[in-house]
Amino acid sequence: MIALLQRVSEAAVRVDGETVGAIGPGILALVGVQRGDTEAQAARLLERILGYRLFEDEAGRMNLSLADTGGGLLLVPQFTLAADTRKGMRASFTPAAESGLGRALFDHLVSLARSAHGSVATGRFGAHMAVSLVNDGPVTFWLEVPPPT
Repeated sequence: MIALLQRVSEAAVRVDGETVGAIGPGILALVGVQRGDTEAQAARLLERILGYRLFEDEAGRMNLSLADTGGGLLLVPQFTLAADTRKGMRASFTPAAESGLGRALFDHLVSLARSAHGSVATGRFGAHMAVSLVNDGPVTFWLEVPPPT
């Protein structure tokens, strides 16, 4: 599984003009599911999302995690993160999980997140979403928990 983390001062997701998820300061995580991913990858990815240190401490160093700050977490499914872009001028989506598995693992990730963290919002799987954010920094990190081999 893949997560593109962005430290934000605010972020929101709209579907058909309706806001379906929004947070204040925290992390917007765009989430991609790859073929072969399991619930174990979802659990490890959440552990990394919540524990990754990308917020500044009193000395101005990125030493605090989302778990430390209690900020918001906005999880947005984005299958294009699993694309193979190594050659040509058009992405191949062969590495991406099929829709049913992708939805199940994204939903599992959301369920785990809601059990472990106070403020969790989401996008809508399979929908055309308009995502808005104010990236704070900018601070953006790519996290990947590869499928088992």
